[in-house]
Amino acid sequence: MNNQLTLTLKKHWGYDSFRPLQEDIINSVLDGHDTLGLMPTGGGKSITFQVPGMILEGLTIVITPLISLMKDQVDNLRQKQIKAVYFHAGMTHKEITLAWEKLVNAKCKFLYVSPERLSSEKFCMELKSLPVKLVVIDEAHCISQWGYDFRPSYFNISKLRKIHPDAPFLALTATATPEVVKDICDKLQFRQGHKIFKKSFSRPNIQYIVRPTDSKIQQIVHILSRVQGTAIVYVRSRKRTKEIAEQLIAQGISAANYHAGLSFEDKQVRQDAWKDGSLRVIVATNAFGMGIDKPDVRIVIHHDLPPSLEEYYQEAGRAGRDGLKSYAVILPSANDKAQLRRKVTEAFPPRKTILSIYDFLCDYLNVFDGEGYNKLCEFNAFKFCETFSLHEKTMTASLKLLTAARYIEYIEETETRSRVMITAQKEELYDIKAVNSFTDIVLKTVLRLYPGLFADYVFINETEISRKSMRTEEEVYTALLELTRLGILHYIPRKRTPYIYFPTARENSKYLQIPKSVYEDRKEIMSKRTEAIIDYTYSSETCRVEKMLRYFGETDARPCGTCDVCLSHKKTSLSLRQQTLRKEELLEKLLQLLQQSNYGLTLNKICMHFISQQDEVSDLLAYLCDEGFVKFDNGLYHYKR
Repeated sequence: MNNQLTLTLKKHWGYDSFRPLQEDIINSVLDGHDTLGLMPTGGGKSITFQVPGMILEGLTIVITPLISLMKDQVDNLRQKQIKAVYFHAGMTHKEITLAWEKLVNAKCKFLYVSPERLSSEKFCMELKSLPVKLVVIDEAHCISQWGYDFRPSYFNISKLRKIHPDAPFLALTATATPEVVKDICDKLQFRQGHKIFKKSFSRPNIQYIVRPTDSKIQQIVHILSRVQGTAIVYVRSRKRTKEIAEQLIAQGISAANYHAGLSFEDKQVRQDAWKDGSLRVIVATNAFGMGIDKPDVRIVIHHDLPPSLEEYYQEAGRAGRDGLKSYAVILPSANDKAQLRRKVTEAFPPRKTILSIYDFLCDYLNVFDGEGYNKLCEFNAFKFCETFSLHEKTMTASLKLLTAARYIEYIEETETRSRVMITAQKEELYDIKAVNSFTDIVLKTVLRLYPGLFADYVFINETEISRKSMRTEEEVYTALLELTRLGILHYIPRKRTPYIYFPTARENSKYLQIPKSVYEDRKEIMSKRTEAIIDYTYSSETCRVEKMLRYFGETDARPCGTCDVCLSHKKTSLSLRQQTLRKEELLEKLLQLLQQSNYGLTLNKICMHFISQQDEVSDLLAYLCDEGFVKFDNGLYHYKR
């Protein structure tokens, strides 16, 4: 079997050997065990299910909340000639139908789905007919209320136990405390004999540093001037990404900002420039980094305090994936601690506010009492807040709590790229008379730029089509709509929108219950996570790495010797040793001086020989008298011969 694993790895991924833990996890899955893999960021999680997925005779279902990562992985598999499809919110009915046809007829090896999709009874019934041999749960910490990114939609996954009882479950996560590990196994109903594989969270090549400052941009410039190589600067505000990137550019540092609100094209251009080294620094929100495999990031700087050690570990862990010396730096200011604690309060609005927002939401989406079950609605968050005079933070926090209470599911901003599929037959394209010359040029440009249009929807870039066809983007857009109207192709313009899903019918808000497990318990959990990152950042008594590893359950963690705390302790220890050495030298000189005197010396005469160390001389003379080396008699100190 090991030979088959290595051959599969080499054939499809080009690697000669597995990374630590990968082969252990794969063998566990192929032996039919439910398995939990705890692998640090950049540890190669996808290999642990894609390799067995290729070996097993059947379908592997991969459940992930990250739609962008889902699309990227499916695209990558297709480039390797491996058949894969996905389902997520934002797909058109036609796209869903085509995906099912491919799934049933084309013998796909991988099916990627968002956890929300499993709430559909119809979808789950259709899954029964598929030969599912493995179920993979990525970002498995999301199923735990103790996890930092709890998502109730993950509870739907347990349905697959009944639909395909023989298929083993493989749960994967980069960060999990002992409580979360236990919760994952319980919630996924892991069977007897399940396996847990855990790699130490230690990253010895990363030096962790906390550098308090009231001038963060100056510190960032200073650090970047001292450490060469690619960098990420993390902030918690879209607006701040732009401000800091501009300040770095003004200092002669090549930088660009990145956040979820940018268009796909802008993200791609900046990400590609950063990956190929033509752009040195990305200033980003936490939207940047997932699924981006750049091994030579030398430094990750946190301008703003991350909300938890889990998130900090993941973000800092994007440094040094090549194993070479790298740095992770937090720049806290005096105000950051209070701001982080305030976020806990903001995340839990009064219950009365939450219930009011539930009513506003249902009214806004035209969902009446007793209606709405299994309904998926596009949601314009800005317009909703404007309509009901709501603060965006209060609205978002309330929707997340209503999601945790399972009255709705709030699927935050999802970007779907423009895509096209040719619906006419090939021979029909040679005899199209109803289109004007502009539209014909756009059609020919699309056919020339994008292969595979007759078989599936293909992502397109209107800017690229505009440039190649020498038409404005408005003309390209109009032409594609015209071609859709004529039935020649089906064009789905790009769109960025959140969704609201109703897993249950609307209830009268006076009967709604926001349970203790959702409100008080989760508030306490968030407070503990907040205090853990505050303690990590502001305490300088314990090694940073030791503190982080113990948080993740590694009770045998020891000081790293390289973080700022350890280095500070080393300096203190060295200073003490130097002080001790000075005292030993002084003691020796004192004894020599007294030995040379036949009649004894007064304290004043002794001190004249050690003017800069008079206080130490007095103490040492007292010590020598106590130990019997020196005698004090009639105001004179004598060496006892």
